[in-house]
Amino acid sequence: MNLHLAHLYQIAQQPSRRIVGLMSGTSLDGLDVALCRLEGYGLETKLTLEHFATVPYLEDVRHRIRQVFAGGQVSLEYLTLLNPWLGLLHADMVLQCLRDWHIKPAAVDLLASHGQTVYHAPQHQHQRPDFQLNATLQLGDGDHLAVRTGIITLSDFRQKHVAAGGEGAPLAAYGDYLLLSSPHEERLLLNLGGIANFTYLPRRCHDTSTAFSTDTGPGNTLLDATVRTSFPSLAYDEDGQLAAAGQVHQELLRALLDHPFFSASLPKTTGPELFSTAYMRQAQVQSGTSNLAPKDLLATLTELSAASVAQAVIQAFGTRPALPVYVSGGGSHNPTLGAALRRYLPDCRFATTEALGVLPDAKEAILFALLANEAVAGQPLALGAGRQRVPAVTMGKISLPS
Repeated sequence: MNLHLAHLYQIAQQPSRRIVGLMSGTSLDGLDVALCRLEGYGLETKLTLEHFATVPYLEDVRHRIRQVFAGGQVSLEYLTLLNPWLGLLHADMVLQCLRDWHIKPAAVDLLASHGQTVYHAPQHQHQRPDFQLNATLQLGDGDHLAVRTGIITLSDFRQKHVAAGGEGAPLAAYGDYLLLSSPHEERLLLNLGGIANFTYLPRRCHDTSTAFSTDTGPGNTLLDATVRTSFPSLAYDEDGQLAAAGQVHQELLRALLDHPFFSASLPKTTGPELFSTAYMRQAQVQSGTSNLAPKDLLATLTELSAASVAQAVIQAFGTRPALPVYVSGGGSHNPTLGAALRRYLPDCRFATTEALGVLPDAKEAILFALLANEAVAGQPLALGAGRQRVPAVTMGKISLPS
């Protein structure tokens, strides 16, 4: 037997595994690195976050990714070169984190890399009759990660979800159910990343038919893009202070919400390909607000994020529910966005996932460590039913160090 396969077999049989989960989101702020110890699998999983860091991207890295990010036409040569380049960059970031934490790579069992999404193309979005399928593309080659770090790597998680009939996103339902479901309360797990999404978790029981996950629309993506354009010295609206100083323009808000995505059936997925600055500018032209003051624009975009989350929640339950909502992602640090969500969903009780023992900023990186653990040691888990069904799949392509 191949020695690496023998090692993987041994890892699968261990009572616990040390896994580094990696996540790089649409905000392009950096690479989230979460070193986790996982015992067991499935609903018996116990996860301990040993270390966590967000390694910031230099402006050069952001610039390189933006050359292909959500672009309809890009250089094929550039895309081909960026894939291994990002893999090596992420590998070096992991190795630096391990050095900082005084941990040798040999002490890590697996590396679980989400990669960098550069294009998300569900069928409802691309609507091409010559391609009757969903597709998504993440860069950051797993083989380069494995060879550079010497750690068995699982990557490209979203492709199996697509192959099984899903849209490749959101994948949070799997990790949310295994790690954060409760026998005592039903929960809503809301992630406010570049794109916002939520997972509904019924009380934990053998029947998982009502669990589901969906994107809701823009989270931080338009906010961050507007800050970069209007306030070049800033990367984002810290604590929502700029938006709090502005006024919501109701005509612009109506124009922004006048998009077929918001009335489409749940579950659904989307990305910056749809919710781009072009979408925003078109709504401004439609509402006669092309010269709106930047702080008023940010206030309106913050209101859009909250309104679209609430609209999807109400669509899911047929009414304003009274549920505990646990928030993660960059938007969990934005009190202006949080206040807007509370206005739209007054009967919900809001807290961050830290109340459940999971750092809000680390949650997505932890998710991929969890998916890698399930791929190696667990069994495929199906959630939901009908159109909302989350397929039972083993996700992640395995790359050996040599």
